[in-house]
Amino acid sequence: MQSIDKVPGIIEKKEELLHYTDVSPAVIRRLPRYHRYLGDLIRAGKMRISSKELASMMGVTASQIRQDLNCFGGFGQQGYGYNVKYLHGKIGELLGTTEGYRAVIIGAGNLGRALAATHMFDRRGVTRAAMFDTNQSLVGTEIYGIPVYHVDSLGSFCEENRIDIAVLTVPKEAAKSVTDVLVKVGIKGIWNFANMELKVEDESVVVENIHLGDSLMTLCYEVKNRAAGLGAEEK
Repeated sequence: MQSIDKVPGIIEKKEELLHYTDVSPAVIRRLPRYHRYLGDLIRAGKMRISSKELASMMGVTASQIRQDLNCFGGFGQQGYGYNVKYLHGKIGELLGTTEGYRAVIIGAGNLGRALAATHMFDRRGVTRAAMFDTNQSLVGTEIYGIPVYHVDSLGSFCEENRIDIAVLTVPKEAAKSVTDVLVKVGIKGIWNFANMELKVEDESVVVENIHLGDSLMTLCYEVKNRAAGLGAEEK
């Protein structure tokens, strides 16, 4: 069986792949999109692709794709393009999908339940170990197969079960106190949906603040201005 390292179109620069602390945040934020499109190509049976073809699919330039991937050592070869499965796997490694991260969801309301229902975590290598809430009627039950515990046991559970990531869907008034517990027990990352800009003094903890309302307002702005622009063209 041919080694993946010997597949045409693969450049062996293994020592460089995981050293990306100096890479632009903009490049990092584009990686999940590459990973998603490459996954679609794998499911469609596509074995290799050129930067030009991938760029056409994604609505970007081939130069942008090459520049982004070269930040991590390069994965293609002139005249061959990219091995789709290999590139998908390597980008997955860069994004941590092979690390076996374990997450908890704090807040079992509508948003927490919606996140519990999605397969998004599993598809990205993240296990949802538990949910937490203050509602006693939910404690001891399961939501989409995920056990629900009282928030008072959050700290001990995270310590005993090697939890890496916390998903916050609590009211913003409760976010700070919950975060203090999470930081104390060594949580590595917080995905924050608490409708506030959460800041953590411990630099070892990564916080991703998600503001769904901001995204909706951006969409509304684009709809408004697109309509205005089309109206001006018709005159």
